[in-house]
Amino acid sequence: MPVWPRSLQGQLLLAIAVALLIAQGVSAALIYRAQAERREAALVSAAAFRLTGGEGRDRPGPIARGERMGLRVGASSPQFAGEARDTRAEIALADILTREGVAFDRVVVLDRPLARDAYARDWLARNHDRVVRRMHEPPSELVVAALRRTDGQWLSARVVVPPGERRLLRSLLLQALFTYAVLIGAVALVLRRITRPLAALTRRMERFAGTRDGSEPLAVEGPDDVRRLIAAHNALETRIATLLDEKDVMLGAIGHDLKTPLAALRVRIENVEDDAERGKMAATIEDINRSLDDILSLARVGRPSDPLEPTELGALAAAVVEEYEDQGKPVTIAEGPRIVLHARATWLRRGLRNLIDNALRYGQRARVSLVREGGMAVIRIEDDGPGIPADEIVRMLEPFTRLEGSRNSATGGAGLGLTLARAVAEQHGGALRLANRRDGTGLIASVSLPLV
Repeated sequence: MPVWPRSLQGQLLLAIAVALLIAQGVSAALIYRAQAERREAALVSAAAFRLTGGEGRDRPGPIARGERMGLRVGASSPQFAGEARDTRAEIALADILTREGVAFDRVVVLDRPLARDAYARDWLARNHDRVVRRMHEPPSELVVAALRRTDGQWLSARVVVPPGERRLLRSLLLQALFTYAVLIGAVALVLRRITRPLAALTRRMERFAGTRDGSEPLAVEGPDDVRRLIAAHNALETRIATLLDEKDVMLGAIGHDLKTPLAALRVRIENVEDDAERGKMAATIEDINRSLDDILSLARVGRPSDPLEPTELGALAAAVVEEYEDQGKPVTIAEGPRIVLHARATWLRRGLRNLIDNALRYGQRARVSLVREGGMAVIRIEDDGPGIPADEIVRMLEPFTRLEGSRNSATGGAGLGLTLARAVAEQHGGALRLANRRDGTGLIASVSLPLV
């Protein structure tokens, strides 16, 4: 499952959030490191002050308000077996002692929990209320020791280290959350001002693609660039709608002007005495009328006037098949599921008739079936003809296209049947697909319609 958002707003917000996370992480790491170094330097300086003779005075000192324990002198190093030393702090301590003129052979700096130090545990037990409760968390201790060159004794000082790491991390986390909330909120508002009119524009274009209705222009809103885009779209949509209206008017006029003389010719041929000649003339006029009807239907399929209505596909297909059965034509239908969807029944019947006519004309018989495949309802029409060469299938869906041989002009038709059926399927959000049967004995035309 992809985690990358698909919308423009989601992608920009995610990109900004990731960039901000990286920047905040780097910044927090640098701040934390600098704070830790300053804190460690302050503690080492305070402990060095005590080692150099300041242990007898209760000086607040730069030790981050840490608590002090007394100096101790011993013959052995205060380091436990296996305990790690802070070499960086030791270098700083040695530098301080050298500047103060203290003679020493070695220095040791240890950062250990108070629970591991018996002396520190006793001191903590005596000062529990004053130290632990005020700090709200268990502290640790910093042990600083120097081997004196004068007498070979170890002089060590212990400093209670306040638990500042958690407070620092909590402060950095709250700062990061606040920055996230402010920045992401501001960016989200700006992106919403951009993407909301873009989303409205997308919905309008999708609706216009289905209905060709450009009567109400889209409201112009958003930033200047988006406003110009919406204004340009409104102008383009209005122009397209005007051209479509002009096309309908022109086609209506052409249909009227052509059908009127054709009707007059149909009447006049009745005076032809030769029956065979009269029959040929009548068939020619009928071919012209059918071709004209197909052309006008194909031109109007993109702007249907009838509304979408709940339609039971099985009953619709059975009614069309029954028309052919009444005429004694070899058309059958297989029993299928009950599928109801919103459709324009008149157009579906027209597209289905065209496919059945093609099957009968080129394949001698037609077998109709209805199945449900995923989220699609599929109507299949199979015939027993020669099929279509694989490299010609796509071309056959284009207007005025016919194959040579068994599908030549002598069989009749203007090459608009498949094109009109495809346009009807696409009008309903579906598709028409042609495929040869695997046994090579016919063609399968499949009309796929979405169920939602």
